[in-house]
Amino acid sequence: MDYTTIIEAKRNRLTTLEAVMGDQHFFDDAKRAGELLREHRTLQKLLADWDAYQKAQRELAASREMAKGGDAELAEMAEAEIPVLERSVAALEEQVQFAILPPDPLEGRDAIVEIRAGTGGDEAALFASDLLRMYTRYAEGRGWKVESIEGSASDAGGLKEVIVKISGQDVFRTMRYESGVHRVQRVPVTEAQGRIHTSTATVAVLPEAEDVDVQIKPDEVRIEVCRSSGAGGQGVNTTDSAVQVMHLPTGLIVRCQDGRSQIKNKEKALSILRSRLLEKKQQDEAAKYSSHRRSLIGSGGREEKIRTYNYPQNRVTDHRIETTIYNLQGFMEGRIEDIVDKLLASDLHERLVEAGLN
Repeated sequence: MDYTTIIEAKRNRLTTLEAVMGDQHFFDDAKRAGELLREHRTLQKLLADWDAYQKAQRELAASREMAKGGDAELAEMAEAEIPVLERSVAALEEQVQFAILPPDPLEGRDAIVEIRAGTGGDEAALFASDLLRMYTRYAEGRGWKVESIEGSASDAGGLKEVIVKISGQDVFRTMRYESGVHRVQRVPVTEAQGRIHTSTATVAVLPEAEDVDVQIKPDEVRIEVCRSSGAGGQGVNTTDSAVQVMHLPTGLIVRCQDGRSQIKNKEKALSILRSRLLEKKQQDEAAKYSSHRRSLIGSGGREEKIRTYNYPQNRVTDHRIETTIYNLQGFMEGRIEDIVDKLLASDLHERLVEAGLN
């Protein structure tokens, strides 16, 4: 496909943005300035990728021509370079394609990740703890920050539920398809006869919502303060810092007791509530997506079984893209990029088809 017209329009937009950013009153509206700065960075990266893409195309064409030449040594060198250049051209074209798609305003957001034990009792809670560790390792490897918001431990040392915030570049875009039911098949540590059990945990990845996304009126919430309970040390156990927020129109309830500050717990609880309300809004709008795209990678709903972790066979299978990896230990250590990248590629392909760019 010829992207020249689109790229030229992007160059013109970049010139316009730079003129606007040069205005002495540019930062008077901090929110608008932030949005335009993000757009400026995105356009700069797109044009850099475009220039690299064109350069790689020229080098590929030259290598193919050289491979046909009469100099055997040069032809052999060119033949060796061709596969490398072909991969580079394909990767750069994918980056360019993604950048010229209509932007999803939520993709660059931080994410609220909720993990809950499902069927399987103590083993499900242990698996939920394993998933949290997996995502934490993955986030650390990408330079993201993981902040604990709320958690509830099980008697066996696992987690009944845990909520964390992950901050960094493109967190929600990368993590969004982790939402759903994760199934584990293994011999629990509590199993005396060595039988394999099947347990589940649910994951919900929500974009961090802003006030402009979801407006919560004061008369729509009931906020209660109570004494924190459970593990966490003497300070937590004796501090009236836990906050419970109920959204009256929907009946949603959020409780936060992670910190010792009542004010911070209230802020975190309201942040989670906004994100859950935004998720509901997204689900209502998801009906507008094509049925083919929904069937390919799912809607990201927490009710969908998306992945199986089979310990006896050392395999991880993602059921949406029919991909199996035989390195379960590495996967649980946070090396999940193979499946994440394939999910992103599937999503990109469908978005390109819907936008008429592929």
